[in-house]
Amino acid sequence: MPLTPSATRALLESLGHRPRKPLGQNFLIDGNIVRKSLQLAGLQAGETAIEIGPGLGTLSRAMLELGCTVYSIELDSSLSGHLSDTLSKEFPGTFHLLEGDAVKHPRAGTPESTANLKVVANLPYAITTPWLEGMLEVPLPSDMVLMMQKEAADRITAQPGSKAYGAISIFIGAAYERAGVHKVSRACFYPVPGVDSLLLHLRKKDKPVLFSEPARELIRQLFTQRRKQIGSLLQKREDLHPWLEMLPEYGRDRTTRPEAIPLEAWLALDGLGSN
Repeated sequence: MPLTPSATRALLESLGHRPRKPLGQNFLIDGNIVRKSLQLAGLQAGETAIEIGPGLGTLSRAMLELGCTVYSIELDSSLSGHLSDTLSKEFPGTFHLLEGDAVKHPRAGTPESTANLKVVANLPYAITTPWLEGMLEVPLPSDMVLMMQKEAADRITAQPGSKAYGAISIFIGAAYERAGVHKVSRACFYPVPGVDSLLLHLRKKDKPVLFSEPARELIRQLFTQRRKQIGSLLQKREDLHPWLEMLPEYGRDRTTRPEAIPLEAWLALDGLGSN
């Protein structure tokens, strides 16, 4: 179970560790949120899960005690040292720890052959988007239960026409559906963060679609000028003019801005010269 704020503070002091704000180190101290995370993921004994930034190991321990195999990646060397001294020794066959950058190693060393992979993680804000993009590769996790800042969750689940809608909304929306969202009080963390958090459950679609890397790069570029008309942005891309002609099928046209183009239209873009 999670430690109380005082116990968390005492443990950090014993480790000589001060929470590092740039790394988004706000440690989960609410057992109800831990249980909710595992419940949303539908984790069962024998399954494999990834955790990003395990910190003091609260979520990892809960998954390990459930009988899961856990692959964790931690950037902070003092915290990874603590995990090596505790969870690695208590669960030598099922806890796998990698010290490093989750953006460079989004799957935390999980074998490519792993079936029915799930993710349960408390994501640092700074890496949310690049890490998620890194996870959009085959094989896709069946479920991702992610604690994140409300602003990040809004961007991931945004709809066309909203200010938050962007490339990551499109990439995630093509492969995952929002299966649930749970508000999380700031009091559930130590130290108390200055922003609100959400527990977001993403479930893989029956027929997920992954954009090609050229299409991803093009969409990212278009959203750097999200307020310009799509026709002018693609004026020199004659190979994509057929796509522009298709936009009326989706209720849009050349004067539409990228921020107002729906997922279905972006899916049609991939393969029409985006490579």
